Amino acid sequence: MNKPWAVVKHVPFEGPALVGTLLAERGIRYAEYPMYRASELPAVHDIGGLVVMGGPMGALDDVTHPQLPRERNFIKAIVDAGLPMLGICLGAQLLAASFGSAIRRGSTPENGAGTVTVSVDGSRDPVFGSAGAEVPVVHWHGDTFDLPDGAIGLASSHLYENQAFAIGRRAYGLQFHVELTRAQLPVMQAHMPPDTTPSRQHMADVEAAGRIIIGSFLDLAES
Repeated sequence: MNKPWAVVKHVPFEGPALVGTLLAERGIRYAEYPMYRASELPAVHDIGGLVVMGGPMGALDDVTHPQLPRERNFIKAIVDAGLPMLGICLGAQLLAASFGSAIRRGSTPENGAGTVTVSVDGSRDPVFGSAGAEVPVVHWHGDTFDLPDGAIGLASSHLYENQAFAIGRRAYGLQFHVELTRAQLPVMQAHMPPDTTPSRQHMADVEAAGRIIIGSFLDLAES
């Protein structure tokens, strides 16, 4: 039997959304680990893959969020073991930090509907290669990061160079959101800064892009 995946959550309102849907469509079981409830993380050898979701804290806010060092160590162990890993927003920052990258406050917050531009390397990548040159996304972050040594930059925006990267064969970090769908619009309206909630049409475009990117990631994970 295939091992279940782990989905690490940092706040109740940022769940797997489209990632969970696509895992279920493939018959892949997953369990959620709510770190805001001091959840214990599973053993690396007990899971088939890892998804780390977003949250409002910083990736190095260890004093106020003492579980973060455990998370970073866990992420590195997952990647070192060759297991598939997808980090979204804070999850991408934690992946970068796990491999020694600097995390810092960005020059300006990036929130709401937007796009990212796929790099030349991204256009050749198994996950991003079918996404198109410009990808509709939801931005929802204030921090940014440097790429870890050995990582490949896959996408950028007009504000931030590092929007997506791969490290190793099956680990990906996405600073932006493509897992959100129209069903999450009430969550975005409740928690995003005023007047930054994307339109329903933009969310339909994001969901279509998410199905390509997340689906391609899961294809790679199963290869």
